[in-house]
Amino acid sequence: MKQIVFLSMLATCLLFWAGVSLAEQTALQETTQTQVQQQQQIYGSQLMTQQERMEFRAKMRAAKTAEERQKIREEHHAQMQERAKEKGVTLPDVAPGQGMMRGSGMGQGMGPGMGMGRGGGK
Repeated sequence: MKQIVFLSMLATCLLFWAGVSLAEQTALQETTQTQVQQQQQIYGSQLMTQQERMEFRAKMRAAKTAEERQKIREEHHAQMQERAKEKGVTLPDVAPGQGMMRGSGMGQGMGPGMGMGRGGGK
């Protein structure tokens, strides 16, 4: 009888730790996926260091208007195009998803897909 109780307690402990391990692994995967998505949101991020990406994000957060953010983006775009040319790499003209990402989609006009599915109002 004692063996059954001991084995059931042991099994419970093992299941608990397996669940904790699975939760930790899932959290790590989500963090990694978020980091990859953030890197992909910056035009030319594959040509930037981690420090440069952090500085770019800080500049964007510090910008007070959509116009300031657009100017920062345009300057960054030109810098990344130049860097890509120096390294013999080709970058797309527009960053993937940039049409919808600009300024978090606020005050930037109609981007791809915006305003669709609203019935046109007539």
